[in-house]
Amino acid sequence: MTDASSTPPKPASQLRDIWSQFSTHKGALFGLIVLGSLILAVLIGPYLWVPEKLTVAEAIKLKNQGPSLRFPLGTDQLGRDMLYRMLLAGRVSLAVGLVAMTIAIVFGTFIGILAGYFRRLDSPLMRLTDMFLALPLIPLLLVMVMLFRDRIAGMIGPELGAFTLIVFAIGITSWMATARIVRGEVLTLKEREYVLAARSIGARPNRIILRHILPNVVSPVMVAATLGVAEAIITESVLSFLGLGFPPDFPTWGRLLFDGLQYMQVYPERVIWPGLAISLTVLSVNYIGDGLRDALDPRIRGR
Repeated sequence: MTDASSTPPKPASQLRDIWSQFSTHKGALFGLIVLGSLILAVLIGPYLWVPEKLTVAEAIKLKNQGPSLRFPLGTDQLGRDMLYRMLLAGRVSLAVGLVAMTIAIVFGTFIGILAGYFRRLDSPLMRLTDMFLALPLIPLLLVMVMLFRDRIAGMIGPELGAFTLIVFAIGITSWMATARIVRGEVLTLKEREYVLAARSIGARPNRIILRHILPNVVSPVMVAATLGVAEAIITESVLSFLGLGFPPDFPTWGRLLFDGLQYMQVYPERVIWPGLAISLTVLSVNYIGDGLRDALDPRIRGR
């Protein structure tokens, strides 16, 4: 008869333990509520708050208006509703963060697993990682955008072209931290008993990686992914703030900052609202990452 205490915990109980530890982190709960509210607002807000269509003459009369009941966040230099543009900009900024993070996490995990599992690939892949780490990120992104923006825009359009170029450029220059984290985990995991046992019975490397290595690096990858979203949003905001991001009629929070810069002294709210949205998003994502790191660490969860 098997002792009940020796049976492995069920996945449901593990998820409950993870949530129990995560919920004790007040900052992580605050970040989850704030980020969830922002995502909900940018997804359904443009359908609930639809500004009235104005003629050119009416829009010019309403330009640079302060907050009011008709325009809760005021209007911009062309008479457009800032609340509506903030909601649309949030969609793009969050989408850039998520897609760029996905590219960085997938590529970084792939490089990290290859470097950690196959000894002959470790040195060249880590030297490649060091080379990317040595490159100045913002100047490199500026060069990539300036070289390829017009070419890609001519093939797939200015909006989709800018989105594709920016998320790819950010993702392909942000994978190095994930690669180092995954490599360290794989170096430890490949010496575990269950991996050595799988090798001894003739299991192929791809099967060992998919069945035994990859599932056990999910936790650090999830933490890196949350932090990667914040970094991608900040990087896109910097590019848009420098005028090399999305086109003017395709709003992002960084682009709104850039547009409001010349009006900052007269209309400071033009930069306060997008700056506040970026700050809250990055802060909440970082808090969520801290909470996930503690919740997924069995040494802390078992206390």
